[in-house]
Formats: sequence, structure tokens, C-alpha cells
Amino acid sequence: MSSAVVYQPREVRRARYAVAAVFAVHGSVTGSFATRVPWIQEHAGVSAGQLGLALAFPALGASLAMPLAGRISHRFGARTALRLLLAGWTLSLILPSLAPNLLTLCLALFVFGATAGMSDVTMNALGVEVENRLDKSIMSGLHGMWSAGALLGSAAGTLAAHLGADARLHHLLAAAVLTVLGLIMCSWVLDLQPAEDEAAPPRFALPPRSAVLIGAVGFCAVFAEGASLDWSAVYLRDQLGTSPGLAAACTTGFTLTMALSRFAGDRIVDRFGAVRSVRVSGVLAALGGVLVVIGGHPAVAMAGFALLGLGIAVVVPLCFAAAGRSGSNPSLAIAGVATITYTSGLVAPSAIGGLAEATSLVVSFGLVTVLACGLVAFAGVLRAGDRIPLKVTPPSAAVPGRRP
Repeated sequence: MSSAVVYQPREVRRARYAVAAVFAVHGSVTGSFATRVPWIQEHAGVSAGQLGLALAFPALGASLAMPLAGRISHRFGARTALRLLLAGWTLSLILPSLAPNLLTLCLALFVFGATAGMSDVTMNALGVEVENRLDKSIMSGLHGMWSAGALLGSAAGTLAAHLGADARLHHLLAAAVLTVLGLIMCSWVLDLQPAEDEAAPPRFALPPRSAVLIGAVGFCAVFAEGASLDWSAVYLRDQLGTSPGLAAACTTGFTLTMALSRFAGDRIVDRFGAVRSVRVSGVLAALGGVLVVIGGHPAVAMAGFALLGLGIAVVVPLCFAAAGRSGSNPSLAIAGVATITYTSGLVAPSAIGGLAEATSLVVSFGLVTVLACGLVAFAGVLRAGDRIPLKVTPPSAAVPGRRP
């Protein structure tokens, strides 16, 4: 099958639901991991600073591996590539909870980040391709499915933490279920193939300037997301002295508000525009950060994390939408934005941990609040994310790094 294949509307609609399910599976892995970070920290016997160091390794793994996603898709086709990369991500969930010390935890998280990043790029590129073929905004909804998956994963993690379950058994069972679901859903995504004369994408290419500016906005939002997912439970446990179950429930509340906001995001953006939506979102996120910083009571801090989730929810989907409509090479812009935003989410936990070790977690979330204010200041670069009539792009644009 060449990249010029024409899909029937029914096939494109089916591919939309399949990609949405893939987003949910991907998010479930993140939620499953995030709620058990305190258990993993205790099992490996690492301090907050050492945990922050270990959480830098997913960023390193993702940064090195994400540029390879386009080449893998070019060689095997988008559907097979997604199968391989998503299965690698779901199975890698097992690794961090097995780590008995700092060194093995760093190695496990390196693999965890590499597989996460490559599968993330591939599924987002396929999502943009489906959006273009439907000529209808769906990216916020797809990311809503990711948040719903993260919510389910974190809810299961909350229950496991409340019951005192061993995270190794919890993650083994979760990985098995999610791997099977992911493989089934990948059977219905668009099976895009390169043209016979199409050159393989480069292993590394600098993103265009438009992607850097858009990615900078995404960086602020994803930093807040990564910090909240990996440190909200630790914050409530260590800073406010709550039980493990209540601490894990805070992460669940954060993912819940993100999911609800993203499911409503497409309609909100179509009505108010990308720029205004992001500016209002930034105000809500900054208010949430303030509540986390000044709240001396678990209920106040949990409300703050919920507002953070509500405020940052639509930013990343709009970053991908804006990238897909900017410049002469949308696929390269998508890859650039994906790299910047995803790396931000993986860098955030280690940065929060390092700053917490030097000062406190309160100061760390003060930084998150400042970055949330950046959403208000720089929302204008997402103007391309407003709904406009879309031109159907060549299927080869579905894989970052390919030439249109």
C-alpha cells in the first residue's frame, strides 16, 4: 500500500476511535506509574533529591529516542510502528517498581522514557492525520482520552496504594492488560506507508522557528502537568502529612479535571478561539498554583492541583493543532513541538525534586505557578490553532520528519 491510499469515511471514523483508545492506553500507563511513585521511592531507598535525579532519566531516554520514531514508521509503516512502540511503553511500566536502588531505577526510567516518547510522537502524528482527513477538530478530545486513561490508571493506583498492594504485582497486571488492549486497538489505525521513492527521514532535524515558539508555550503547560502528576502525591504525604491513600487521590483529582476540560476543549476553542482559551486557562492554572503554595490544609492543596489540571488541559492539544497548521512542513513542526513539550514533562519531575532538595516542595511549586503565568503572556503564538478550513495533507505527513 502506498502513502497515496484513499480511505473511505467509515475507515477514517473507525481510525479516529482506534487512535482515541490508543491515547487512553498510553495515559493509563502514566497514571499507573504516577500514583505509585512514593512506593517506588521507598522501595529503592532514595531521597527526594535522588528521586529527582532518577526522574531526569526518562527525559534523557525520550530526547535520544524520539527522533527515531519517524524512521521506525518509515520502515515498518505507521500501524506496525505504533504496535511495536506502544507495546514497548506498556511493558516498560513493570521496570521502575523492580528497581532496588538508585542505579537500577535510573536505567529503568531511561527505558521507560524512551518508549514513552517514541509512542507518543507516533500516536499524535496519526491523530493530526485523522483530524486533517476529517476536517474537524479532534485533538483536544484525543488528549481528553489520554487524561481519561491516566484517570483510570491513577484510580487503580489509588486503590492499590490504599490496600497497601505491592507495586510490582500491581504494575505487572496493569502492563499485561494494557499491552493486550493496545495491540487490539492498533489494528484499526490508519496503515500509512511511505511512497516507494520516498527517502527515509533524518535521524535528527532542527524544528522550524514556529515550532520552537509553539513548543515554548507547551513547555510551560507540560512542566506543570509533569510536576503535578509525579509530585502531587509526594507533596501531600511529605508536606501536609496525609495518608498514602489520600495523597494518591490528589493525583486522581488532578487527572479528573484535566480529562473533563479536554473533552469540552474542542467546543470551547471553536467558540472563543485558541488565544483567549489559553489565556483564561493560564489564569486558572496560576490560581491553582497559588493555592498549592499557600494552602496549609490538604483540601486547599487538592483544590489547587485540580485547578492546575483544569487550566493546562487544552494547551497541549492546541500546540499540536497550531503546529499542524504552521509553516511549510507541518510534520516537522509536529515533531518539534512533540519533542519540546514531551521533554518538558519528563524534565519537570527531576527539576522539582532538585529544587525541593535545595529548598522545599513549596518553592518548587512556586516555579510551577510562575510558568503558568507564562501561558497568559505568550498565548498569542497559538493563534494558528484556531479552527480554519483544513487542507487534506498527504498521508506521508503523518510521520514526523517525512517530506510532504
